[in-house]
Amino acid sequence: MPAKPKARKLARKVKAGNARSAAGTDPKRVAAILAKLDEAYPGATCELKHENPFQLLISTILSAQCTDVRVNQVAETLYKKYPDPKAFAYATPSELEQEIRPTGFFRNKTKSVMGASKAIIEKFGGEVPRTMEEILTLPGVARKTGNVVLGTAYGITSGIVVDTHVLRLSKRLDLTRNDDPKKVEQDLMKIIPREKWIHFSHQLIWHGRRVCHARKPKCTECNLASLCYSKDKTV
Repeated sequence: MPAKPKARKLARKVKAGNARSAAGTDPKRVAAILAKLDEAYPGATCELKHENPFQLLISTILSAQCTDVRVNQVAETLYKKYPDPKAFAYATPSELEQEIRPTGFFRNKTKSVMGASKAIIEKFGGEVPRTMEEILTLPGVARKTGNVVLGTAYGITSGIVVDTHVLRLSKRLDLTRNDDPKKVEQDLMKIIPREKWIHFSHQLIWHGRRVCHARKPKCTECNLASLCYSKDKTV
């Protein structure tokens, strides 16, 4: 019995979608995207100001649902008052809440910051751990934070940072079809050379902040335009 028209149409769509996805992650296309990112952002790096791995850890926790600009503003005075893990671990919660209030979700962030600081003192001798397995045991730390700290502070390629910009741009560039950050990271790790993992995430974040905005991407200014066929394109 022949397939119904709707079923045949759906099958064609699925087949076309699979073919397009395969084309999106073609090694030559991925290499071209990486070359364009190198051309546009050769010096891309983490924009959270920090003087050591611990400060980067705390700032990354504070950056959840907050801009790096705001976190950096808070950090200017925060690390003078709380210079090390011990100062954060034994801070007065109500006082710390007020210090980080501008970053939003300050009560939960206070618990995470104090909890992570205590764990660093009690379990890791006052040093931010250097493995993903260990850093994920810290309160308030998930893979994104772990990748930021390990990659930026220690140069350890444990994975790829998937924040809101990396998630959005990876989908627009057809490098993934997933919405879950963990799955997106796994997709990217399969197609991006390991030696590029750290720099690649910084470059996408820079591109997302400067050009490929969520609502009105500046496609006329984008050097990736010729490689992008996103439905969100403005040209």
